[in-house]
Amino acid sequence: MGKRISRTVPVAHTLLGSLLAGASFSAVAQDQTLPAEALDWQAWSQDEAPQQLCRGRYVMPAYRLPAEENPETLSVETREVDYAADGEALLRGDVVLRRGDTELQAERVFLPADRQQVDAEGNLAIRDGQALVRGEQATLMLNEDRASLRNSHYVLYDQHLRGQASQLEQTGENQYRLQEATFTTCDPGANSWQLVGSDIRLDQASGFGTARHARLEVKDVPVFYWPWLRFPIDDRRHTGLLSPSVGFSSDGFGYTQPFYWNIAPNQDATITPRWMSDRGLLLNGEYRYLLEESQGLVEGGYLDSDGGTNRGDNRFEGDDRWYIDAQHAGTLTPRSDYRLRYGAASDGRYFDDFGGAFGSGDRVSMERLAQVDYRGERWQLDARAQGFQRLEDPLSDTDRPFYRLPSLTANANWQLDNGLYTQWRSNATYFWRDVDERRVPEREAAIGSRLHLTPAVGWRYEQPWGYIEPRTELWHTAYELDYGDRVTDRTTSPSRSVAITSIDSGLVFERELELGGRGYRQTLEPRVNYAYVPRTDQTQLPYFDSRERVFSWDQLWSPHRFSGADRVGDLNRVSLGVQSRLIEDSAGRDRLTFGVGQSYYFSERRIDSEGDPDTLPPRPSEDPSVNPESRYQATRDRSPLVTRLDWQISDRWSTGYEWLYDDEREQTERSSVDVRYRHPEGHVVNLGYRWEIEGFDPSVIPGDYGFRDYSREEWDLSLAWKANPRIDLIGRYLHDQTNNRPLEQLAGLQWNDCCYGVQLVWREWIDDNDTARVGDDFNDRGLFLRFVFRGLGGVGQEADGYFEQAIPGYRPTPL
Repeated sequence: MGKRISRTVPVAHTLLGSLLAGASFSAVAQDQTLPAEALDWQAWSQDEAPQQLCRGRYVMPAYRLPAEENPETLSVETREVDYAADGEALLRGDVVLRRGDTELQAERVFLPADRQQVDAEGNLAIRDGQALVRGEQATLMLNEDRASLRNSHYVLYDQHLRGQASQLEQTGENQYRLQEATFTTCDPGANSWQLVGSDIRLDQASGFGTARHARLEVKDVPVFYWPWLRFPIDDRRHTGLLSPSVGFSSDGFGYTQPFYWNIAPNQDATITPRWMSDRGLLLNGEYRYLLEESQGLVEGGYLDSDGGTNRGDNRFEGDDRWYIDAQHAGTLTPRSDYRLRYGAASDGRYFDDFGGAFGSGDRVSMERLAQVDYRGERWQLDARAQGFQRLEDPLSDTDRPFYRLPSLTANANWQLDNGLYTQWRSNATYFWRDVDERRVPEREAAIGSRLHLTPAVGWRYEQPWGYIEPRTELWHTAYELDYGDRVTDRTTSPSRSVAITSIDSGLVFERELELGGRGYRQTLEPRVNYAYVPRTDQTQLPYFDSRERVFSWDQLWSPHRFSGADRVGDLNRVSLGVQSRLIEDSAGRDRLTFGVGQSYYFSERRIDSEGDPDTLPPRPSEDPSVNPESRYQATRDRSPLVTRLDWQISDRWSTGYEWLYDDEREQTERSSVDVRYRHPEGHVVNLGYRWEIEGFDPSVIPGDYGFRDYSREEWDLSLAWKANPRIDLIGRYLHDQTNNRPLEQLAGLQWNDCCYGVQLVWREWIDDNDTARVGDDFNDRGLFLRFVFRGLGGVGQEADGYFEQAIPGYRPTPL
């Protein structure tokens, strides 16, 4: 049984523990290796191993000595103690010292008479709960922040990091030096890569380290060299270079090198030069700040004199390309917030060319906004000035959005106990846009103000077995307009008042049901909805923000045929439908939902974008510029039959579809079917089918860039399969059945190892050139490689966000 001695001595804060915490980057180069067990390595069990990337983990063993009540107490256990006359002590034979969370083990420990230092040697190990250091010899100054270890090995448990150093020193408070050092996150005995430095210095106070003559070795082969390298050693934000990215596509070779600037604790910036072999040097930047009651972001990019591409589409060659997007948001009072934003781009193709993953931009507009809102117990107020730059090229004047300068909104609700309620909706807006008013349709040529008032009254009677809700809205809209140089006989002060009346009702029948030994609750929910909107002359009204809505399940029950306030579609119809749900009693979730419905019209729908109550849309044979479906949709006596289904087949399989079928013409107007597979281990499979008849969207007419002169039919197959914890296989194939061509092809592989990751993706896609005309399309393709050293960084283009969008349900393994 060893002897145990406990004394309180004024030693430094840790026995090299602070050094261990500071070694998050560091590390060391020696030919000598230790067995995995000596590094506190614990292999996974046979049951755990198949699900892990690494072969095991680092686990600190239990402390040899119990903790003392006073953390300053130094506890000692040894087999033999030799005391000299002057007070020197030599501890021999499995010596253990513990102070606080730090424990030292050695074969021999020498304590001088003044107890100012500890000299330890022989099978040395220091642990503090976060890290392990082993070495042949150590000197620790107990009253100073100084220490030295020779031929050391170290492990950081949580970071899965290990390394070696020929000499490891603490040179001052939070100051460390490692000579001939290595660092890697690979498992013991598997040096797929390591960083080697002849002289590494760590400053834990500032969070930085420096290395001289540093080199990256892959399988012991040097692949990169830095004469001098500065790097962060903790999670604090630091100024410095970030991981670069490299890409190859039809635009040529590209290299991106971000630089991060930690300006202050509440401010930072990222400056990202991007070299493209065809186009030139693009300089991107992002600045962020966080104040006590507000925050903001400013980002932008600039390319001096675009060099063009090898595709032949060089309309911007020689032009300066740029964008800016500045955002600021804050709080005025607990009930009031404000937002400011300004966005602009040099052209509508900027983000298609430079903005997104794999060369595809996902921005459709740049917003300009100044907004203040108020949220009261009854009233909600909003004041804003707002506009958008539409990112399309070419962009006709008629497609340019209107600015709202300003727009003031005031809404309120009153609810009574007997089910009676009233609502107030109001908005005043000034609409403006910079176009040649002589080159747009007359209804879109005006700018000016609009006052829109919508009081409503309704009553909802609801019971578990059903409900009924009659409702009436009064829409009063008045304008003050200016047509500029446009010669017109339209009035400049038109107005419109119209009542919108609807009655919505439904019943709910329920029964208990058992299927496959499981209990369910099945509902049968018939629904009847009647809506009446009188036909009102709106030919003198402008067309600021209204669009005729496409038909869907929701439109069966809505009295509003148009979005916005400039048009109120005449309507006299009744909608009949029934929905059935299968509800799991145990979980309370819908296992199956199926609905079918149809609208029956008692009069034609004459109001379209022109607002004329007296004439129907012309036939396509008479006027090829009109939507080919507009005449038929206005005169049909019943809507398409709408059916929809959402079915959670099992915990892994689900499906859904929506089908709009014209039982009069016996043809499908729109349909969509999706089959989805989700596996607990991360496997994802999606199969989708889309069909849409030409002209299905009534707001799009021939001549618009978004009009397709064909019935659209597409197949979409995407998958992500985790073959094992190390390998992700991903793929997508989107096919245009109508034009017999692939719209997108993608295949990729991601290899995830314990200490590195590789992502290789090939993609070929159709760029629609901002039009729906097939003749304007062109092919684009690219091969993208990303390589990451875990714990160090990597090279390659970040693609995870694109994968999540292209393959619904997929969550890439982080690299």
